[in-house]
Parts: sequence; structure tokens; C-alpha cells
Amino acid sequence: MAKLFFYYSAMNAGKSTNLLQSSHNYRERGMDTLLYTPSIDDRFEHGKIHSRIGLDQDATVFNREFNFYDAVNGALATSNGHLACVLIDEAQFLTKGQVHQLTEIADKLHVPVLAYGLRSDFQGELFEGSQYLLAWAEELIEVKTICHCGRKATHNMRIDGEGNKMLDGEQIQIGGNESYISTCRRHFKSGHSGQQKKAA
Repeated sequence: MAKLFFYYSAMNAGKSTNLLQSSHNYRERGMDTLLYTPSIDDRFEHGKIHSRIGLDQDATVFNREFNFYDAVNGALATSNGHLACVLIDEAQFLTKGQVHQLTEIADKLHVPVLAYGLRSDFQGELFEGSQYLLAWAEELIEVKTICHCGRKATHNMRIDGEGNKMLDGEQIQIGGNESYISTCRRHFKSGHSGQQKKAA
């Protein structure tokens, strides 16, 4: 039976690398995969999933109005039923309705769905997509990374140019290492990013 999987983590844990490796494993065995990436993530080339270690692969871009069920159902009709897996990068940006569509892909089309994303935002609150993936996915898999102190990182701290924790702002602000640091809960609460610049 096909399942919906949610691979979640703090930032910089290798989620995109994991996704691309999974797709490679299927394709190496002659199986087709569909990859999706959000239109809102403009850090890299549009229509590609990039990993921090230099891997990339073409992907279909989705926005909040995109219908995953219709897209996958259409792909099945033209692939002679050989579609092995659907993989979604930055799945925290999904809507509640889109997560429901992913459950329908697994339940009605019998295609496994692997969604990769952040669990929580810079204020420790769940993203909409993550909330419903945590609620509805059969398989929840944590992709682990570490805080600057060596403990497991579970939170995403938004930082300013001096490495200080930012407390306010829009939930979604696209950025990389210049804007975010993964920390354990203790350092997230204390605001110690490990990157504060020392006074001269």
C-alpha cells in the first residue's frame, strides 16, 4: 500500500540531498519519479531542486493554487502506470488542501509520496504544510542535524547581520546561512546563535 511520508528537520540537515538521492535510486532502476519545488523559493535556479553539496535535478514548480492530484493523475495517464514515486521539496509551503491531495495520491492512485520540509518556523510555530503532514502522514522521519553546541538541532533561528536572534517578521522569508541557523531548543530559547560578532 502506498504511503505519505514526511521527512522533517531543522535547516541544513540535508533534506534536499536525501530527496535527490531517493529520486536517483528509483531512476537508476528504471522507475519514473516526479519532483516538485515551490515557486516561492528563489534562492537557486527556477525549476530545479538544489542541495548544498552541489546536486540538482529538474522539478515542476508549484504555488498555493497548484493541484497535485490532477498533475499526478495526468502524469500516470501518460507514463503507462510506471510512476514510482512523488517527491516534494520544501513541503512546509504546502497548503492544507494540497496535503489532502497528497493523501489522495497515495490512497487512490497508489503512488508513494515523499515530502521533505521544515517542521517549524523562526518563532517555533508550525508551518501550515508541516502541521498537516505531521497530522496525516503515515510515516514521520526526522532528518537530524546538530546545533553549534553539539546537541541535536530542532529549531530554526532567524538572525540579523550581526548573528543576533530576530524575534519579529513575516513567517516566510527565504534565505540561507546568512539568515538562519539551526539550534537546539535551549539555544533557541536563549537566543544564542553561536554567530554573534564580538565587540571590538
